[in-house]
Amino acid sequence: MRVEDEPGWLLHARPYRETSLLLEGLSREHGRIGLVARGARREKTRQPRALLQPLVPLSLAWSGHGELVALTAVEARGQPPLLQGTALLCAMYVNELTLRLSPRHDAIPEVFDAYELALQRLADHPECAWTLRRYERDLLAETGYGLVCDSEADRGEPIDPAQDYIYIPEHGAVVYAGQANVLRLRGSALLALAADAMPDSEDLASLRRLMRALIGHQLGGGSLRSWSMLAGNLPAR
Repeated sequence: MRVEDEPGWLLHARPYRETSLLLEGLSREHGRIGLVARGARREKTRQPRALLQPLVPLSLAWSGHGELVALTAVEARGQPPLLQGTALLCAMYVNELTLRLSPRHDAIPEVFDAYELALQRLADHPECAWTLRRYERDLLAETGYGLVCDSEADRGEPIDPAQDYIYIPEHGAVVYAGQANVLRLRGSALLALAADAMPDSEDLASLRRLMRALIGHQLGGGSLRSWSMLAGNLPAR
């Protein structure tokens, strides 16, 4: 298979064999792809090495079949978003999260669009935490693990903003009834996430804990390296 001029981003890059790079890319029409940039680490290479890094909008071309395909061409597709400081750390987290949760060769254009929107929001707005919660929500939804945040799982009753709930992975929100060692959050936090309306600082902190628990569940109890990186650089909310 040969693909030309495909909009994409690189999520990760690492050395491969003596002179090549192994790349993980996100494309709009082909999903996440594994790419080999042969000879990209040579002093003289036909592929511009400055483009073979994350957070640069690209036009990609490749050929081949299977888990890894050969990168045949790469061009810039516009200016990279201006990401500095905390916003840059958050963008690195978005990359790792996308890499871990999006399956290879599964075309989900909505994930690609949500990814680009998240990077632009990180570049444009100082409220990084809310941008991350929105992207986590959308990525989970588009990969088949969407949250139901406006009704109770058991009774189907509307979520009460003043009521406390717990959220059970792959089940939904249920009324908090004094259970020990559970993640408890107000209905107002769930409703804010459902309505895409920025919550107050207390609810935003609750949503951070909720999303981390749900992502950890999808990772089979695993974690992300970026969580520890962000811990000392992003407010708890």
